[in-house]
Amino acid sequence: MTETRAQTRPVVEYRVEFPPPDIARYRAGNTGVPFVHHFEARRPGPHLLITALIHGNEPAGAVALDRLLSQRLRPSRGRLTLAFANVDAYARFDPAAPRASRWVTEDLNRVWSPDILVAPARSADVARALELRPIVEQADYLLDLHTMQHPTEPLVLAGPLARSRELARMTGLADLVVVDRGHAQGPRMRDYGRFADSYSANTALLIECGQHWAASSGEVAYAAAIRMLERLELAPAEFERPSVTLPEAPSRFVEITMPVTIKHDFVFALPLRGGEIIPRAGTVVGYDAGEPVVTPHDDCFVLMPSQRLTAGLTAVRLGRLIGGAV
Repeated sequence: MTETRAQTRPVVEYRVEFPPPDIARYRAGNTGVPFVHHFEARRPGPHLLITALIHGNEPAGAVALDRLLSQRLRPSRGRLTLAFANVDAYARFDPAAPRASRWVTEDLNRVWSPDILVAPARSADVARALELRPIVEQADYLLDLHTMQHPTEPLVLAGPLARSRELARMTGLADLVVVDRGHAQGPRMRDYGRFADSYSANTALLIECGQHWAASSGEVAYAAAIRMLERLELAPAEFERPSVTLPEAPSRFVEITMPVTIKHDFVFALPLRGGEIIPRAGTVVGYDAGEPVVTPHDDCFVLMPSQRLTAGLTAVRLGRLIGGAV
């Protein structure tokens, strides 16, 4: 075991670099579900759902949907649905305290399970998930737009299914693709229903577009939405071109070998931000109630270390680089 002195790190505060878009004009939608818009082309094709604001303090996805709706973008074939998710949490977003509005009562991205999605809803967040559930169930493809706590490179969370990894390869939304199985505290929208069924063709990707409040994250989110439309052959002939360039295909796949779920209280032993590769197995990355948490193998890839170090949440994900054909 490689010992490292435990550190109690102060929370790193990042500046909100762009004004969060006002989405009030999108409230009515056209689906009977508030803040959900659906468009259908004459030519048949797949149904793509793009979601933003699963977390109310991640406005970059709202930037992307605002741009799509503002230019009245319509699919050239098939169907396109655009959904602002946790709008109640987003209504509370304050650039002076941007970490405070992630959800209303509980994480909307940890409730996508049939035993939770029942009426009467146990929280405002579950109530919103119940509104969105029929929309999610109708989609052939899902692109869920998210951002991260630290300013690291964009990445796609593709999940464990081969078809999701293949879609990540085909779309090239980010250079880094992460093969993961989700969170111990509850299933995400990406893993709901047919998206997680190995016998289904329905496929979902979650993209982390950069740091929550970096201006570049909104640009990546919009570029990812456009790329998804293009690669599924849904894009119209004319649309606003993204200002950032995405890769043609990802160059790296990382498999999560050890998600670190906090049991008691966790403190990091290294000043991690994400993207680091720790060369030696047995290196202490943190302590949970004094018990060391160590890297499970050599060349351990660090992903998305958290500043929300509460029991039950994920402190960090550890993984290894793998070949693209997995």
